Amino acid sequence: MQNTLPPAIFIMGPTAAGKTDLALELAKRYPVELISVDSALVYRGMDIGTAKPSPATLKQFPHHLIDILEPTESYSAGRFRDDALSLMGDITARGKVPLLVGGTMLYFNALQKGMSKLPTADPAVRAKLDAQAAEFGLAYLHQRLTEIDPVAAARIHVNDPQRLQRALEVYELTGKSLTALTEEQGDTLPYHVTKIIIAPFDRAVLHERIERRYRTMVENGFLAEVQKLYERGDCHPGLPSIRAVGYRQAWAYLSGELDMESFIYKAIVATRQMAKRQITWLRAQDDGVWFDSGESLPVREVNQYLTAQVTQLENNA
Repeated sequence: MQNTLPPAIFIMGPTAAGKTDLALELAKRYPVELISVDSALVYRGMDIGTAKPSPATLKQFPHHLIDILEPTESYSAGRFRDDALSLMGDITARGKVPLLVGGTMLYFNALQKGMSKLPTADPAVRAKLDAQAAEFGLAYLHQRLTEIDPVAAARIHVNDPQRLQRALEVYELTGKSLTALTEEQGDTLPYHVTKIIIAPFDRAVLHERIERRYRTMVENGFLAEVQKLYERGDCHPGLPSIRAVGYRQAWAYLSGELDMESFIYKAIVATRQMAKRQITWLRAQDDGVWFDSGESLPVREVNQYLTAQVTQLENNA
């Protein structure tokens, strides 16, 4: 049955692993079209802090699902799945292979497994959770979630009240964890997927790369980019765009809550924590093949692997 499904390639990995660079190298060699799997790259005007490919790169190697929204808008995993499936169908019809690249694991998960029918928000439960957060703090809610749903807790940051409360609300209303409900959905992806996972195998290398990249962003005008959002008048810290790692810390600096060094330090720590959550999720991908991107981009190794995959599929056809 797998042999009758059209092919797709996933390039997955933590932030700063080199995913985009690898995707561009593969785009030079294979008949692929690129689809971004990134919850921040969808926003226009958020370029430096998201490490968005340059306009010249995007002209040469177009990416679907980049610059499709204003920062004031929201984009959900469900909407991503609908958009991605539509694009994948179009790409396949054109005789090419969809290559999905990014680090938003929630989007990859939704695409692979579908969207479960979760209960609607309940004001009484929300009020109860709001009261607990006010009395005991978000760390208390996160600890509760860790006990109920460790998989979701690894993915959701302790300072993300919206997603924390939603995960706990789902459990309160159904008696089942968000992860369990998601696994029940069964709406699988109709593609034969080759999963390529890249990351520096030495965690210290990844940490150093994250710090160096963020400090370079600041040197290259990241604060001026956030200042434009700050001065628009219609952006605020509650928006998903401004809650993005790095942006929320820069916003706190511009609002006078943090000094320069504290803002940079907190942003780097938050980015490293995000990378840790991404790696935790990726380790559960039993059908993914890992490649070390520590010393250099594993272009030759990945190319050899893909060539072997194509040969195997042809032999099994």
